[in-house]
Amino acid sequence: MEEKTCILICQNRTCKKQGAADILTAFRTLNISEINYEGCGCLGNCGNGPMVLVLPARIWYYHVRPQDVSKIITASTEKCEST
Repeated sequence: MEEKTCILICQNRTCKKQGAADILTAFRTLNISEINYEGCGCLGNCGNGPMVLVLPARIWYYHVRPQDVSKIITASTEKCEST
C-alpha cells in the first residue's frame, strides 16, 4: 500500500517568528485531499526557517514563503506519481 504524502510545517518558536503560521495556513487553504498537512515541533534547522518536510520522500524546504506553497504541492505530487 502506498503511503500518503504528509507535509510537516515546523511551528516551533523560531520558525513561527519567521512566518511558519502563515505557511501552514497557506497549505490548509489549498485543501488537497491526497496530502496531509500538519504543524509540528522543531525540525532541527532553526536558522533556515520556516522549515517544511515532505514525507515519505524526505524532501526538505527552507526559508519557505506563502507563495512557495503551490510549488511545493506540485513538486510533491509529481514526485509521488513517479515513484
